[in-house]
Amino acid sequence: MAATASTDIHNTITDEQGHPHTATPRGRYLAVLSLTALGIVYGDIGTSPLYAMRECFHGPHAIAPTPDNIFGVLSLIFWALVIIISIKYCVFVLRADNRGEGGILALTALATPIKILSKRERKVLVVLGIFGAALLYGDGIITPAISVLGAIEGLNVATPLFAPYVVPTTIAILIGLFLIQSRGTAKVGQLFGPVMLAWFFVIALLGVVQIARHPSVVGAFNPVHAFNFFLREGWHGFLVLGTVFLVVTGGEALYADMGHFGKRPIRLAWFTLVLPALLLNYLGQGALLIENPAAAENPFYRLAPEWALYPLIVLASAAAIIASQALISGAFSLTMQAIQLGFMPRLKIEHTSSTERGQIYIPALNWALMIGCIAIVVGFGSSSNLAAAYGVAVTSTMVITTILLCVVAREKWDWSVPLAFGLSGFFLIIDLAFFGANVIKIPAGGWFPLVVGALIFLLMTTWKKGRRILAARLLSRGHPIEEFLRDIAKHPPVRVPGTAVFMNGTSAGTPPALMHNLAHNKVLHERVVLLTVKTKQTPHVAPEDRVKFESLGHNFYRLIFNYGFMEDPDIPKVLENLEPPAPAFDPLETTYFLGRETVIAGKHPGMMIWREKLFAVMSRNASSATAYFCLPPNRVVELGAQVEI
Repeated sequence: MAATASTDIHNTITDEQGHPHTATPRGRYLAVLSLTALGIVYGDIGTSPLYAMRECFHGPHAIAPTPDNIFGVLSLIFWALVIIISIKYCVFVLRADNRGEGGILALTALATPIKILSKRERKVLVVLGIFGAALLYGDGIITPAISVLGAIEGLNVATPLFAPYVVPTTIAILIGLFLIQSRGTAKVGQLFGPVMLAWFFVIALLGVVQIARHPSVVGAFNPVHAFNFFLREGWHGFLVLGTVFLVVTGGEALYADMGHFGKRPIRLAWFTLVLPALLLNYLGQGALLIENPAAAENPFYRLAPEWALYPLIVLASAAAIIASQALISGAFSLTMQAIQLGFMPRLKIEHTSSTERGQIYIPALNWALMIGCIAIVVGFGSSSNLAAAYGVAVTSTMVITTILLCVVAREKWDWSVPLAFGLSGFFLIIDLAFFGANVIKIPAGGWFPLVVGALIFLLMTTWKKGRRILAARLLSRGHPIEEFLRDIAKHPPVRVPGTAVFMNGTSAGTPPALMHNLAHNKVLHERVVLLTVKTKQTPHVAPEDRVKFESLGHNFYRLIFNYGFMEDPDIPKVLENLEPPAPAFDPLETTYFLGRETVIAGKHPGMMIWREKLFAVMSRNASSATAYFCLPPNRVVELGAQVEI
């Protein structure tokens, strides 16, 4: 789930306005970006050697570590990495950028409009995108747990005496990891790239040493070994395919982090270092198993000489923490996108860096992830047990990505029907094969990410539909602004000094807060601004497209502020920087009026009553608009109203 759109720990490719650079990086700049991408993009997939090969020969669906089976599994691993990561993601999916940004929500926004009152959006695509994003939260809980557990279990290789301390040590590391999130990851992030660089060099070296003893293992690249494996093992071989999928579980990270580094650094890091290092290590583990089948209990750590075991455990733990950090940051970033696109209620978001806009911290989500990680570490107890739960959510998301990619290729890239459907169909067959092989994991733990994903999906769709119903209710009760202006022209109210900014969810109609203020206080400010904030279907909005201004007469003005779904609204900052013909704003003479609707579940057509009640609870617990829009608290007036949906 680094997947999911991880926060840019090194936001090195954005300009002063926070927009992604379009220039192709070269030379030293490209090298720096590629090194940084190692620490953010490849933490998850880079730690897969800790447990992937072991599960094939020592897990619940393990096969005997015979030479033929080892060659078959290695061939499956090689072609999975080549077809899914190298071809599907690096070559094709990375092309589907939404103004430079990636991730499944960005892809969904690219494929179809996502708006509160839009009738043009294709609901099937939106539902698929939401479900894919929801599944990534379940993956985000499992990845830190399985990565850290897999690293710490190396202590068992050193001596069985450490066995009782593996789970407590893992929990302690996870607690420490979540506790430091509020401090931000900028300083720690500077070490991510070099640590992962050392990690990939070490795992490659371990593999090379073992391959030198059994060079024939390189023959596993021949796809005939994979075909013979399925012919020989049949159904059991298909079940092993679900375990082989563990080697590509970090694939979504390539796409999700595209906006932070660009396509070229991600591709360069993959093809020049990550892919060769992973293949060398897997081949090394295979060569070790040919020599010593008993090493199947933990082939990764058995590659290391005895004197290097403890240093390797330390390095593996550091790599696992980095992989976990990327997943946690990714969950924060995905949540911010979901909030901006209207799939989640406002949550408290803290910015942990004054220079890097992607550095965010969401307390509620952080503690929820921590509790979830600790719970599954205690509940499952080992990385082998967790591997049974791993993969179901990721395969589902990859299937959805392929479907959305087909739509984008046909409609945005103008590909022919045979080309778009042919390529997507090829990828879909492979994705569905992995999905089918992982479905059998559901009783053994695969239910967990599905349950988490289903709950998140329920919350996201309830919030989206509830907001749509609420907007329609408010719009139907609204008073046309033209009639309102005619009324005050006929019966002018008392005008008091200063500027009143009335926030309005839509640019149509008179804000309810304005009607309530005039009805109760009997006055209007000498200058009134009707302000609407809109989230576009692009990650960033150009400065020249940020503001739309219109004078309505009678010292009334309409302002529309446009933001991308990767941007944070800062209303006072934009107001202070308005250019003529828009009026100048004095912060000390500006008052912000907000409407705060209390939602009441009713019997109107819309949602089932239990979902309406759920929406009402979510609405009551949403973060204040004051903090979300960066409004000065001492200049805000909230006017409440009850709305039955």
